[in-house]
Amino acid sequence: MTRPFRSAPTIRPLLAGVLGVGLAAGTWAAHAPRHDGVGPEAIDATPAAMPPAGLWTGALVVDYVDPQEGEGGSDAEIAAHAASLPGVSAAPAGFYSEPEHLYRVEGSKATLQRLATRLAQDPLVEGVEWELRFRLPEAAAEAGSVPAPRPQKPAPDRFVPDDPMFGLQWHMEQIHAPEAWTKTRGAGVVVAVIDTGVAYKDGPGIRGVPDLAGTKIVDGKTFVSGGAPDGLDDHAHGTHVAGTIAQTTNNGVGVAGVAHEAAIMPLKVLSARGSGSVTAIANAVRYAADHGAQVINMSLGGPFPSKVLAKAVAYAHEKGVTVVCASGNDHRSRVGYPAANEGAIAVGAVDLDGKLTFYSNWGDAQDVVAPGGDTRADRNGDGYPDGVLQNTIQIGRPEENGYLWFQGTSMASPHAAGVAALVVAAGVTNPDEVERILKATAHHPEGKPWDPKYGAGRVDAAAAVEAARDGYDGERLGFFGVGLLAAGGLGGAAARRRRLWAGAAGLATGVWAALGGLSGLSAALGGAATLAGTAVGYTALVPLLAAVTLLSVRALRPVLAGLALGYAAFLAHGAVVLPTVLSAVPGSMPVDRLFLALHAAVAGVVGWRVALLGRRRA
Repeated sequence: MTRPFRSAPTIRPLLAGVLGVGLAAGTWAAHAPRHDGVGPEAIDATPAAMPPAGLWTGALVVDYVDPQEGEGGSDAEIAAHAASLPGVSAAPAGFYSEPEHLYRVEGSKATLQRLATRLAQDPLVEGVEWELRFRLPEAAAEAGSVPAPRPQKPAPDRFVPDDPMFGLQWHMEQIHAPEAWTKTRGAGVVVAVIDTGVAYKDGPGIRGVPDLAGTKIVDGKTFVSGGAPDGLDDHAHGTHVAGTIAQTTNNGVGVAGVAHEAAIMPLKVLSARGSGSVTAIANAVRYAADHGAQVINMSLGGPFPSKVLAKAVAYAHEKGVTVVCASGNDHRSRVGYPAANEGAIAVGAVDLDGKLTFYSNWGDAQDVVAPGGDTRADRNGDGYPDGVLQNTIQIGRPEENGYLWFQGTSMASPHAAGVAALVVAAGVTNPDEVERILKATAHHPEGKPWDPKYGAGRVDAAAAVEAARDGYDGERLGFFGVGLLAAGGLGGAAARRRRLWAGAAGLATGVWAALGGLSGLSAALGGAATLAGTAVGYTALVPLLAAVTLLSVRALRPVLAGLALGYAAFLAHGAVVLPTVLSAVPGSMPVDRLFLALHAAVAGVVGWRVALLGRRRA
């Protein structure tokens, strides 16, 4: 009788190769980033027309080439060039602008206009633009006295925090946050809030708000000249936004946040009046990407594009950061910037009924919507405005705080950013994949895949977390099946020796590894960053060491082969889909893909060789 391992010895690997290529292509197509609509317009490389006075700081921004990237020049040459510009004063555009060689140039309007045209042709200059002034989207805020507690009934599939005012946060219920909290609450994720700052502690004339006392804060920085230090808030907007993302929750005080176990990185780029320069915002984006932020929220913007800010958003995206932005409150059929930039997730606002609000922008760049509220209405009859409720400082009185209802796409964006943080905490850190999950699990009111008003629909925290945790199982099993076919089968030799348990154990081990067993175990023990941070769990080292150590135990060979083949499936799936960005591997996402593909190949060869060895020794 023909032995299973020896039948058609060349057909199985060939068939496995064909199936593997087809599976990889199909999986790639299923997860390829999609841009709904026609997308944001391209940005011209030449200087744009001078913006209106209210949207211009009065300065020119010169983006010099990067010598470290081989674009020409040297640091000394660039500094000398900036110092020699005639009739103007030039200086680095903020404390974090040196790596990007950004210079801020001031002078008369006529001189700057002539200089802009000339610099656009200079080989040392990559780009030149008018320094735009971005602002908070216009929105209404309504203060309120502390409402009476509204107890909530717990349920098996929901986590209901003991915050007494949680019952007034209809917006948390709308995105199904209590259902998501049974699976993850954002632990281990850092969310940068690029805004007016966050009142997380006492400062000059500022009193920290009590309902952020238990929220982890990291690397607070101020990018506004003369602004409150350490990323503190002297306005109220940024603290409200940060509360929606990660208000201290289940502490018996106040209200809840979407990803309340995440850490907040407060980056102040807007003044107490709610405005700031585009260079400060771009510097903050780069700072966040370089200092461990995995999600960025920007509830700010303007109607005109900025090349400098677009480059910063692309830089953060390439480093594995999910960038979430408010679409704007102008009620226009055009999404504002930076939300419309490639690499950003544009978030519009819906009201308590799930309808697009009267103020929200929409358009071809709209990605999703989230609760933004309407402080003019009380549709649920609870006696309070249908705004978004959080604890923040009082506007104009930063030494006092209260529970305020705000409305705006500024409030919608942090809901989406919080859901993105939950997805990252569930193990998916690739920003393209995070965006795909947010869109794929969103609820469109008309059941459409996308339209200019709602994008893909309203974000759903519970569905997004479920997709992040379990949405890849079928694909990984497919890759494991291809590896199993290439190896010729597991446990056949053991089965002929009546060791059926060994063959079954090998198959079970392979399935477990293919489904990301170690990644899931890592998440259970404290976040996917446990393995992603070291990159050990995302290499062929685990099956290789297991094979070297235990190969002499014949009964374990099917298990070792299964582990290696399952790991190969896990790594190959990562190379195709890249749900996880490897923070310990230097380089960008293409480097991560190559890294995973090489280790998938090594793990596959180990599994194949161990399986063949088991056959020969049968």
